[in-house]
Amino acid sequence: MEPKRTDKELLGKGVQRMAIAIIFMFISPVIIHSAFKNQDHPLYIPILLLGLAGALFAIIMAFKGIKTIMDSFFGKK
Repeated sequence: MEPKRTDKELLGKGVQRMAIAIIFMFISPVIIHSAFKNQDHPLYIPILLLGLAGALFAIIMAFKGIKTIMDSFFGKK
């Protein structure tokens, strides 16, 4: 019986998802802060929604990335 090995392709996909999440974790607060600094601007609401959507996307990608990395280490159930 051979021990289970790490699926390197799946690990790469998980690391890629985590990298995307980290990028959005830095960009989204900057967009949200920019929206709050310019509350009197007519595009305040769309920019704020864009920042909030980016933050939500970062959270989702982080969870998917962690799950993909764990699946690469331990295998799917």
